[in-house]
Amino acid sequence: MRETDMTAVRDRTARGGAGATDGTSVTDGTGAPGPGRGRGRRLRSWQAGLRRGGIEVRHLLRNRKEFISYLSNVVVALMVASFIHDDLPGTHIPAAHLTIAGFAAYLLFQVGLINLPQILVTERDEGTLLRLRATPGGIPAYLVAKSVLIVVMAVGIMTVLLGAAALLVNGPLPHSPAGWLTLIWVTALGLLAVVPLGAAIGAVLPNAREALAMIMLPAMALLVTSGAMFPISHLPVVVQDVASVFPLRWMAQGVRSALLPDAARAAELSGSWQLPTVALVLAGWAVVGFLLAIPLLRRAARRESGSRLTERQGKAQMSGSLAA
Repeated sequence: MRETDMTAVRDRTARGGAGATDGTSVTDGTGAPGPGRGRGRRLRSWQAGLRRGGIEVRHLLRNRKEFISYLSNVVVALMVASFIHDDLPGTHIPAAHLTIAGFAAYLLFQVGLINLPQILVTERDEGTLLRLRATPGGIPAYLVAKSVLIVVMAVGIMTVLLGAAALLVNGPLPHSPAGWLTLIWVTALGLLAVVPLGAAIGAVLPNAREALAMIMLPAMALLVTSGAMFPISHLPVVVQDVASVFPLRWMAQGVRSALLPDAARAAELSGSWQLPTVALVLAGWAVVGFLLAIPLLRRAARRESGSRLTERQGKAQMSGSLAA
């Protein structure tokens, strides 16, 4: 995320913080809560989170700089695809279609595993986490709101990419209801696989300035090695084995199965789409992500204090003055 994106996130947080805090102020008016009151608080947290998520989505759409920064990824994907004129080996399918499908999967991966951690770290450094810690139901509502924002961003970017590719470079779209259904469940399961991981990473990153450097290089390495840009069968076996551990390889394969004709299976490692394996691996990563994210976020909230916030802000100001 560029510096303009960081500024936009801080601006959105400052505008949306008051309304979100009001929405998450949930009290039961009693001492020890019973099961019914606990369910009521959870329901109110969900409602407050959905309201906050709607506010953040509106702020995103109104913030021209931030909105354009996300759309710039679509422009890059279209430019890369426009320069590819070969066919997939052994088929008459344009290799540009594989590139578009790979970029669609990577943008889902990027929103959940790159943009989300930076948003969380930036807002933590702005004091949002500290304010929510003192608000009953604030942390759950905050996580619901961020999930709403990420889902809308991811689905919106993918829709724009596929629509623009179909219009401008004759890009691929599902050819049947089964293809659309596959695209929907791969997108949903892919987000479930990467969003909790992104939240867990955001809970442990030290500060907003270091966040991009720490996560961008591994993410770009996965983009190159996961078969998103060109057939994974062209890579060394050891690279294939390593890439197969991570969710991006399977997200890209699932998206290709939805967008490309069956003849494209010839370029896959096993000669098939392996959709059951795609579902199994992504579901496994979703479970791992949730198991990591919940305790790490709770730990980050418990450790947050005014003195820690002041110390981080002081370091950030000193770093900025030294850079200047």
